[in-house]
Amino acid sequence: MSPSRDIARLIEIMAALRTPGTGCPWDLEQRFETIAPYTLEEAYEVADAIARADMEDLREELGDLLLQVVFHARMAQEQGAFDFGDVVESITTKLLRRHPHVFGEAHGATADQVKGLWEEIKAQEKAQRQAARGSADANASASALAGVPLALPALTRALKLQAKASRVGFDWNDPRAVLAKIREECAEIETEIAEGRREKAAEEVGDLLFAVVNLARHLGADPEAVLRATNRKFERRFAAIERALAERDKTPAQSTLAEMDALWEAAKAAEG
Repeated sequence: MSPSRDIARLIEIMAALRTPGTGCPWDLEQRFETIAPYTLEEAYEVADAIARADMEDLREELGDLLLQVVFHARMAQEQGAFDFGDVVESITTKLLRRHPHVFGEAHGATADQVKGLWEEIKAQEKAQRQAARGSADANASASALAGVPLALPALTRALKLQAKASRVGFDWNDPRAVLAKIREECAEIETEIAEGRREKAAEEVGDLLFAVVNLARHLGADPEAVLRATNRKFERRFAAIERALAERDKTPAQSTLAEMDALWEAAKAAEG
């Protein structure tokens, strides 16, 4: 087989890899559960390429993510559940249904109106799915917080849970109120540490993180994105410490905390 810009070729290659007897032994051993971690990893690598504004990497990582979709679709096809065409049909149907302001009669909508319309259509879809699955499943999914995947990163899942709670009025109206909650959680952690209750203090740290996510949401920030940016900043400044120490023929392990703190402040000042 030769490379191609046609999605059909990718589907053919995946089918060949999964063909018993002539395919790839590793690919043949895989199941949905074993591939799922790779799917998550590839999605993060796409986000990383975007954060670095590396378009060449982004092109490659998007291909890796697309492979994950094709892989899952092939395994489903082997089970007689659905195939790649069904996946494409499902998403195109959804996009047409959720954009009546583009493909239907609701023209001239503002961005805020579009967001509200999107949520209204999603709610209708959810109600239809619950009705189709039966009353038992409908009752299990009746919570306002239903539908947030457990496999999401904790910060992202906290953000989505809070957003759902906010839609039914369970929310603060002012980010300063959230900031006060953060101070309250910090005080509780300090109390538990002073009492020597480390496990309880750790539990309170979870409450603190949840409150910090809430503050990010109220400020219109994605907590995953801002934490990734802070991670990159930490790596950049720590690399500056290592370079400065290397010029002195030293490593961080051979240096004092005070020395590294001084170099950290210098790196911070250099960034402006």
